[in-house]
Amino acid sequence: MAILSSARRRQKSPPPGDTGQEALYLRFLSDKQVPVAVKMRDGETVTGWIEYFDDRMIRLTREGKPNLFIYKHQIRTITEQASRHGARARQARKEAAPEGEAK
Repeated sequence: MAILSSARRRQKSPPPGDTGQEALYLRFLSDKQVPVAVKMRDGETVTGWIEYFDDRMIRLTREGKPNLFIYKHQIRTITEQASRHGARARQARKEAAPEGEAK
């Protein structure tokens, strides 16, 4: 039975290394200047917006602080942050909704 299961494992092909989705998502974040939090592999988190990226790094632009060039292999996660304008607009929609309506 062990021989059969190992033969099945060998037949599976690995997932594609590059789907192209990373570049599309980074382009969206860059074009819209979406505020992001970048969590590094060492645990540090920096915030700003992605001004530029290529296959090896991103440029994180920050207000009132130096811009950062960060190698992608140093990044654990990139998380979108709620922009102040977007949060205000959502709050205004909630307040404007009639009492019986779902918010």
